[in-house]
Amino acid sequence: AIVADFHKKIKDAFEVFDHESNNTVDVREIGTIIRSLGCCPTEGELHDLIAEVEEEEPTGFIRYEKFLPVMTKVLLERKYRPIPEDVLLRAFEVLDTAKHGFLTKEELIKYMTEEGEPFSQEEMEEMLSAAIDPESNSINYKEYITMMVIDEN
Repeated sequence: AIVADFHKKIKDAFEVFDHESNNTVDVREIGTIIRSLGCCPTEGELHDLIAEVEEEEPTGFIRYEKFLPVMTKVLLERKYRPIPEDVLLRAFEVLDTAKHGFLTKEELIKYMTEEGEPFSQEEMEEMLSAAIDPESNSINYKEYITMMVIDEN
């Protein structure tokens, strides 16, 4: 019954964004839908996934019939799992060379734009607004990780 369970979850998530109730969603919503199902694909992975569910002639919309089997497979194979809390914590601790238990907004921006896959301005602002404490202008990453890690249950 695990598959039926996934189907229901996927349908519920999909329907939230199916504004016309015609079993399609805007292709730009797909990332949000996938993340709401507890998956955290990179931009590249998301791109591949969209390519897989898109019509031969891209319409800008994704059909539920196409999305369901692909997304079911993703959930069954436990792909794009969120990074475990302890791994995240260690990553932050590596960046926090002074061992303060926090990173300043400037440090965070520097790491996010110079290392690895760059974030878009929008993603950056979204994350900073969630992470940065306006009073100290820094991120207490232990609290942030607790907030960020999706509860599996």
